[in-house]
Amino acid sequence: MIASFRLPYPPSVNHYWRHVGSVTKISRKGRAYREKVCSILSAVGAEPIPGPLAVDVQAFPPDRRKHDLDNILKALFDALEKGGAYHDDNQIMKLTAEKHEPVKGGQVVVKIESFEGNRT
Repeated sequence: MIASFRLPYPPSVNHYWRHVGSVTKISRKGRAYREKVCSILSAVGAEPIPGPLAVDVQAFPPDRRKHDLDNILKALFDALEKGGAYHDDNQIMKLTAEKHEPVKGGQVVVKIESFEGNRT
């Protein structure tokens, strides 16, 4: 394992974007989430991992409401990129994600490794 991070639960993609006229921007919730992740990664001295990556996401929603696992990935990956976990989320060649029972406040555990898979 190269890196592992315990992070706050991301906002859903449904709340990540804000449309202002014909312009689409990251919402206030989205920007706050990115700032919090950047702060956490900075505190642990995260440095960008080069090359192809395999990412494992373990998601623990904040409550029992319906939370679609795929809706949190955009905010999470953008925040990890902005925070310096990797250079660009297009480096992710393999992704595994699993949703678990809720925990108070919600969280995600992300493990990032070099990906040495078949590149044909």
